[in-house]
Amino acid sequence: MKIRSIKTSFGPLTLHEEAGAIIALTWQWHPKQDESDLLDEAVTQLAAYDAGTREAFDLPLRVGGSDLQKRVCDAMRAIPFGHTRTYGEIGRALGVPAQAIGQACGGNPIPIIIPCHRVMGAKGLTGFSGAGGVETKVALLRHEGAAGLLI
Repeated sequence: MKIRSIKTSFGPLTLHEEAGAIIALTWQWHPKQDESDLLDEAVTQLAAYDAGTREAFDLPLRVGGSDLQKRVCDAMRAIPFGHTRTYGEIGRALGVPAQAIGQACGGNPIPIIIPCHRVMGAKGLTGFSGAGGVETKVALLRHEGAAGLLI
C-alpha cells in the first residue's frame, strides 16, 4: 500500500492507495510519503477542494465491505457539492432502514472524497467519524455553502 499526506484546513489527511485505487482517507499525518501518479492527482484534487476551486472528485476508488456499504458510498458520491440528504432519503432510495444507512456512513473508508458529511439526520446535524467529530462536519458543510440549515 502507498500513502501520502496533505495538510488542509480540515486537518492533516492521509490518502491510502492500493492496486491503482484510493482505498482510504484518514485524519492524520503519516511520516511515510510515497510517490505515485494517483497520489499526486488525489493530493491535487484535495488541495483544490480545500481552496474552494473543486466541487467533485474524479479518482478511482475502491470501497471494501458489504454490498450495502458499497451502495451507500455510491449514493453519497451522488450528493452534489453544497447539498445534503438524510439517512431516511438514502434509505428509501436503497430500500433499507435509515439506521442501516447511518451505520454505513460511519463505516465510510474515504470521507470527504465520498462525502458522508453531506448526510444528515431527519432532525438535522448528526455525528461524524472524522477527527474533530461534528465540528469537522460543520466545517465541511460551511466550506460547501450547505451550512445555512446549521445556523
